[in-house]
Amino acid sequence: MGGGAGRGLGEPPARGREGRERSPARGRKGREESPARGRASARTAATAGRRSARADGTRGGLGGSSPRRITVRKTYKLFIGGAFPRSESGRSYPVTGTDGTLLALAAQASRKDARDAVTAARAGFGRWSRATAYNRGQVLYRVAEMLEGRASQFAEQIAQNEGLDHGGAERTVALAIDRWVWYAGWPDKVAQVAGAANPVAGPYFNFSVPEPTGVVAVLAPARSSLLGLVSVLAPVIATGNTAVVVASEQRPLPAVTLTEVLATSDVPAGVVNVLTGRTAELAPVLAGHMDVNAIDLTGAEPAARAELERLAAENVKRVFATNEDAAGDDWAAAPGTRRMLAFLETKTVWHPVGT
Repeated sequence: MGGGAGRGLGEPPARGREGRERSPARGRKGREESPARGRASARTAATAGRRSARADGTRGGLGGSSPRRITVRKTYKLFIGGAFPRSESGRSYPVTGTDGTLLALAAQASRKDARDAVTAARAGFGRWSRATAYNRGQVLYRVAEMLEGRASQFAEQIAQNEGLDHGGAERTVALAIDRWVWYAGWPDKVAQVAGAANPVAGPYFNFSVPEPTGVVAVLAPARSSLLGLVSVLAPVIATGNTAVVVASEQRPLPAVTLTEVLATSDVPAGVVNVLTGRTAELAPVLAGHMDVNAIDLTGAEPAARAELERLAAENVKRVFATNEDAAGDDWAAAPGTRRMLAFLETKTVWHPVGT
């Protein structure tokens, strides 16, 4: 009985020890299993999250794409001295499509911006005019290559700005590219057309050699935003001049895109400077500027031409006045040499024959 009582009294401690020996194992097993269960739960939640993201179209991660992303709006700037500054006045103006839709806000150049552009054009004239004619042709051809690469962007902008259908916009871009290529072939040939070896009575050589005029202000056609711009700009720089261009006031976007092409096409800084803004505000500044050697009035309003010519006469500027609406004008119909020759001066050199 005592033994039975001893066994009876001894059994609970045995069970207690066994329980104490087993419970840590169960505890360790529980602790070892809980992270696995946690990781499994995390994977399940992540999978569910991805499925939910795919279902509602939201971004699934850094590498994902989302239709809800905010598009990056383009800031349209000026092009002066090879850089893209904002107008010093801080002004801008709305550019709308033919249907009245707001397309962008373009920089509205001030009179100071026009003077800065003339300074940049004068600084770039020396390098550009001294470059070999063959090199100028190569640079212009590179511009045509870059135009070709961005043809779809130009077509879209022309369709929005000028109201053309897609096919018409593509044809306009193709004409602009072809015209640029045509002028790119002229730099090393214009001297043979405009120059001469003159017969003289005496023991002398007499040569007439064309040289660039200098800084040319160009008022681009108002309605033809790309083809018109190319037609008045390419002949100016093909002959070694530098240009300050006032882009179409209501349709400036292709002109701004063209400056991005020029900036990446080996055209030296200052050779082309493009201003967007009010033509009526900028044209008198350029016409009266004493460091501008010539001005093209193609894009000027007919009522303003007499005053612009009067301002230009104060420093004997060369004035090239054509009417944008004139039938058969070379900017609209076909490229020609008339614009190139208009901004050339002829230097005649006498040299003794010798013995």
